[in-house]
Amino acid sequence: MQIKEKLFRPILVTKGRKTGKEHSVMLRAVNYNEKIYVSRHKPDGDWFQNVMVNPIVKIKYNDSVFLGNAKIVKDEKLNEKISQLKYPGEERANEKRIAIEITLE
Repeated sequence: MQIKEKLFRPILVTKGRKTGKEHSVMLRAVNYNEKIYVSRHKPDGDWFQNVMVNPIVKIKYNDSVFLGNAKIVKDEKLNEKISQLKYPGEERANEKRIAIEITLE
Protein backbone atom coordinates (compact mmCIF):
# COMPACT_ATOMS: atom_id res chain seq x y z
CA MET A 1 0.00 0.00 0.00
CA GLN A 2 1.30 3.46 -0.84
CA ILE A 3 -0.67 5.54 1.67
CA LYS A 4 1.64 6.12 4.63
CA GLU A 5 -0.39 8.56 6.75
CA LYS A 6 -2.30 7.05 9.67
CA LEU A 7 -5.04 9.70 9.50
CA PHE A 8 -5.86 11.39 6.20
CA ARG A 9 -8.66 12.93 4.11
CA PRO A 10 -9.14 11.09 0.82
CA ILE A 11 -12.00 11.19 -1.62
CA LEU A 12 -14.01 7.97 -1.51
CA VAL A 13 -15.63 7.10 -4.84
CA THR A 14 -18.53 4.65 -4.77
CA LYS A 15 -20.87 3.39 -7.48
CA GLY A 16 -24.40 4.69 -7.02
CA ARG A 17 -26.74 1.91 -5.93
CA LYS A 18 -29.61 3.40 -7.98
CA THR A 19 -27.93 5.36 -10.78
CA GLY A 20 -24.76 3.32 -11.27
CA LYS A 21 -22.88 6.64 -11.55
CA GLU A 22 -19.77 7.48 -9.55
CA HIS A 23 -20.45 9.25 -6.25
CA SER A 24 -17.53 11.08 -4.57
CA VAL A 25 -17.24 12.27 -0.99
CA MET A 26 -14.29 13.57 1.04
CA LEU A 27 -13.96 11.73 4.34
CA ARG A 28 -11.63 11.43 7.29
CA ALA A 29 -9.99 8.00 6.98
CA VAL A 30 -7.76 5.83 9.14
CA ASN A 31 -4.89 3.70 7.85
CA TYR A 32 -4.61 0.78 10.30
CA ASN A 33 -3.13 -2.72 9.88
CA GLU A 34 -2.73 -2.22 6.12
CA LYS A 35 -6.44 -1.46 5.68
CA ILE A 36 -8.30 1.82 5.20
CA TYR A 37 -11.26 2.59 7.47
CA VAL A 38 -14.04 5.16 7.14
CA SER A 39 -17.04 5.42 9.46
CA ARG A 40 -20.41 6.98 10.24
CA HIS A 41 -22.80 7.21 13.17
CA LYS A 42 -25.59 5.56 11.18
CA PRO A 43 -25.62 3.61 7.92
CA ASP A 44 -27.85 6.21 6.26
CA GLY A 45 -25.34 8.12 4.12
CA ASP A 46 -25.38 7.64 0.37
CA TRP A 47 -21.75 6.55 0.23
CA PHE A 48 -22.34 3.98 3.01
CA GLN A 49 -25.44 2.54 1.35
CA ASN A 50 -23.63 2.46 -2.01
CA VAL A 51 -20.82 0.37 -0.49
CA MET A 52 -23.34 -2.13 0.86
CA VAL A 53 -24.64 -2.72 -2.71
CA ASN A 54 -21.38 -2.24 -4.67
CA PRO A 55 -18.29 -2.98 -2.53
CA ILE A 56 -15.74 -2.01 -5.20
CA VAL A 57 -14.53 1.51 -4.39
CA LYS A 58 -11.81 3.99 -5.32
CA ILE A 59 -9.73 6.04 -2.93
CA LYS A 60 -8.34 9.25 -4.41
CA TYR A 61 -5.47 10.72 -2.44
CA ASN A 62 -2.37 12.79 -3.26
CA ASP A 63 -2.91 12.62 -7.03
CA SER A 64 -3.22 8.82 -6.90
CA VAL A 65 -6.22 6.53 -7.32
CA PHE A 66 -6.38 3.22 -5.47
CA LEU A 67 -8.93 0.49 -6.11
CA GLY A 68 -10.32 -1.37 -3.15
CA ASN A 69 -12.91 -3.76 -1.83
CA ALA A 70 -15.07 -2.55 1.06
CA LYS A 71 -16.97 -4.39 3.77
CA ILE A 72 -18.71 -3.49 7.00
CA VAL A 73 -16.78 -4.02 10.24
CA LYS A 74 -18.77 -6.29 12.55
CA ASP A 75 -16.17 -6.48 15.33
CA GLU A 76 -17.23 -3.93 17.99
CA LYS A 77 -13.71 -3.69 19.47
CA LEU A 78 -12.30 -2.84 16.04
CA ASN A 79 -15.04 -0.22 15.53
CA GLU A 80 -14.05 1.36 18.86
CA LYS A 81 -10.35 1.31 17.91
CA ILE A 82 -11.07 3.00 14.57
CA SER A 83 -13.04 5.77 16.33
CA GLN A 84 -10.14 6.34 18.75
CA LEU A 85 -7.68 6.57 15.84
CA LYS A 86 -10.01 8.74 13.75
CA TYR A 87 -10.65 11.32 16.50
CA PRO A 88 -7.56 11.26 18.74
CA GLY A 89 -8.10 13.22 21.94
CA GLU A 90 -11.62 14.27 20.91
CA GLU A 91 -14.82 13.53 22.85
CA ARG A 92 -16.45 12.08 19.75
CA ALA A 93 -13.86 9.30 19.75
CA ASN A 94 -16.11 7.64 22.35
CA GLU A 95 -19.27 7.79 20.23
CA LYS A 96 -20.60 4.58 18.69
CA ARG A 97 -19.87 4.42 14.98
CA ILE A 98 -20.15 1.92 12.12
CA ALA A 99 -16.92 1.42 10.18
CA ILE A 100 -16.20 0.24 6.67
CA GLU A 101 -12.94 -1.62 6.04
CA ILE A 102 -11.34 -1.13 2.63
CA THR A 103 -8.70 -3.54 1.37
CA LEU A 104 -6.69 -1.89 -1.39
CA GLU A 105 -5.62 -3.90 -4.43
